[in-house]
Amino acid sequence: MSGIFVFRACERARNIFHAVLLRVRVWIARREACLNCRDFFSASKPRDDEVLIGSHARTPSASPTLPPHPLSDYHSFMPPRLPEWIREKKLNLQGLHEIKSLLRENSLHSVCESLACPNRSECFARGTATFMILGDICTRSCGFCNVTTGRPYAPPSTDEPRALAETARKMRLRHVVVTAVTRDDLPDGGAHQFAETIRELRLALPDATVEVLTSDFHGNNDSVRVVVEARPDYFNHNVETVPRLYDFVRPGSRFERSLAVLREAKRVDPSIVTKSGLMLGLGERRDEVIEVLERLHGTGCEIVTIGQYLQPKREKLDVVEYIEPAVFDEYRLLGETMGFRSVFSGPFVRSSYMADLVSTQVMAGSSA
Repeated sequence: MSGIFVFRACERARNIFHAVLLRVRVWIARREACLNCRDFFSASKPRDDEVLIGSHARTPSASPTLPPHPLSDYHSFMPPRLPEWIREKKLNLQGLHEIKSLLRENSLHSVCESLACPNRSECFARGTATFMILGDICTRSCGFCNVTTGRPYAPPSTDEPRALAETARKMRLRHVVVTAVTRDDLPDGGAHQFAETIRELRLALPDATVEVLTSDFHGNNDSVRVVVEARPDYFNHNVETVPRLYDFVRPGSRFERSLAVLREAKRVDPSIVTKSGLMLGLGERRDEVIEVLERLHGTGCEIVTIGQYLQPKREKLDVVEYIEPAVFDEYRLLGETMGFRSVFSGPFVRSSYMADLVSTQVMAGSSA
């Protein structure tokens, strides 16, 4: 019994340490955002050849139809006020209850709930969900993510792939998205669980398309190969933010490593559709976003999702800036000009949001 108490005490102390460390990262991220400004204490006027849209400055020639943002080119330490285009979506309680009950019956998790996604009610009402395998405890502590950080208490469930496939069959899904917590405690990072889940889905729903959203497997190319050789229709790995912010937003991850994952997936199977996504509003600059898009396209990535970061709870990173819808439209046009097959960009866009419609759009473009 004494061993159990010691274990729980150690776990509690470790969780407190992670919470304190996260708050320090939040403070540093805020200060970093302020240091990027031209003049923190007085908003300077833009140059004649430049229009400011928060930190996403551009020249008029880039997109002359976009209006200037009412905010100046600096961020205060206080989180910005919620703008009118960001509002809580109405909940469909019946849809929420039905899908959540189905998941609970099979001991499954959805990323929609774990990440407090603002679109979860809409997706559940449409009879769609993004499944999260390998449990609900993540071994990393990303500043934006609502998933519990800790040491997973159990190995992957051998029944999970079959239960997930059966649940997807009951939901009559035409496009199934499977993601996972990061499991750095596993030698393969959970790659074989992904592969087995794909195989079970093919048996249960032979006509459905399958999309996987994986971790970076800590740079293990063998794990990437295991997942890709299971033949999902879409291989998704998110870069999440610009390289400069990785230490605050994605500690334990590396931008170059994420690019390498996407490159390796395409190398193993050139026919697979690769996909990635990033969030805006964490203190990034326009030139940094454009560079990320260019480097993603350089890996052979074909689909990109761009959305607004929304703080899931107070302990997580604050929103530095709310990006106007017009800016998301501009990034969509820029991405399409670069040659991406599909760029899904908007304040409420998430990596898995409307994934079935994105896949339909891509397939329609391929057949055209």
